[in-house]
Amino acid sequence: MKYLKTIILTTIILTIVILITLLNTTVMEKEIKTEILINSTPEKSWTILTDFDNYPNWNPFIKSIKGEVKVGNKITVTIEPPESKGMTFNPKILTFKKDKELSWLGHLLFAGLFDGEHKFELIDNGNGTITFRQSEKFKGILVPLFKKQLDNNTKRGFEEMNKKLKELAEQK
Repeated sequence: MKYLKTIILTTIILTIVILITLLNTTVMEKEIKTEILINSTPEKSWTILTDFDNYPNWNPFIKSIKGEVKVGNKITVTIEPPESKGMTFNPKILTFKKDKELSWLGHLLFAGLFDGEHKFELIDNGNGTITFRQSEKFKGILVPLFKKQLDNNTKRGFEEMNKKLKELAEQK
């Protein structure tokens, strides 16, 4: 009888561990990727992208970035996806590679609840154009709750920002 109870308890624990693992790798993750071809140099596009003081004048999605944008630093970012309430958070800069990549990791309240790793990439196509890629990987127990908003409003915000960056970078 004691042996049977141990087997049942072990089976229940293993089942719970497997379910948590599956939830963490499938349902509790979401990635948004957008990209646009820009007829410009990486340098010009990077200059516009990293002129954070000018964001309120052109950026329809990220309304402001404040603080020293340097790897390891925390900054203050305010976003306003289309048809959504704005939000301000304090992500940590993960990468800052001039003319190539900027990324940060932010959390809603605390890590594991709703985390987002946002990335901007400028890929030099070698022919006078770049591919601007904006993406974000979301993880955490609240991700399923926000899935519809991420697929619609947030993705649309990325696309609107991409188009505006293209417009500015292609001006002579």
